[in-house]
Amino acid sequence: MGELNWRDAIIKVLEGRSEPMHYTEIAEAISQGRLKTKLGATPAQTVNATISVSLKKDGEGSPFVRVARGYYFLRKATETSRTERTKPDRDETEQAGLIHAFGMYWARSRVDWTQRSPRILGRQQLESTPVDFCSERGVCLLHDGRPVVYAGRTTDQTLGIRLRQHTTDRLNGRWDRFSWFGVDRVTDSGKLETNAADAYNLEMLIVTMEALLIEGLEPPQDRRRGDDFKAIEFLQVEDPEFERSRVNEVLDSLKSRPVGR
Repeated sequence: MGELNWRDAIIKVLEGRSEPMHYTEIAEAISQGRLKTKLGATPAQTVNATISVSLKKDGEGSPFVRVARGYYFLRKATETSRTERTKPDRDETEQAGLIHAFGMYWARSRVDWTQRSPRILGRQQLESTPVDFCSERGVCLLHDGRPVVYAGRTTDQTLGIRLRQHTTDRLNGRWDRFSWFGVDRVTDSGKLETNAADAYNLEMLIVTMEALLIEGLEPPQDRRRGDDFKAIEFLQVEDPEFERSRVNEVLDSLKSRPVGR
């Protein structure tokens, strides 16, 4: 059997499921089941868009049904269960809020800060295409372990440049991890849409600011996640070139040591 297209892969995952699944879970199941080998950089968004297009184009003829925001089920499954079916009140692929991507507690040591534009690599899930977030814009947090020691904006300067500056300024010895929240979308090819211009209302701005604080600072008395925070988290990936250079440094140091008797 050849590789499935996205629509058939989604159907394959949802078949036999007794409960609806979130589109991020569907994307992970597709990857784990090897239903597709070419996932692109944004498999979760691709799954969401594929289902949304089907619902919009095919209506009642779509094999999918949305039961809650971001959660989907097969239509034939709802017909034989008590799951309450709700029609989409708007296109799920529309505005996702101010923040489109974020990374939490990334290790400073996994980035080569000697580069003028350091490669800050992350991927949405296992086997998806890595994305370089050096040119991302938004806000960043510096951590000493887990506590936040600094928060800053990355607007005129990109994420990579701003973080690189903090490896040589007064904050240099005070942080070993960083988190970031970006406003630029990630395309399926793994590029950032740095010229994207969106219009946001005041309510959306306040909701997203609250979500950022909850996600980034993790208040001990606030167990929930920020309302309407639909950004996709990316997991850090070490630059393979940087990893090879560190291995070579270790090998060179071993070669230069005097041989003991």
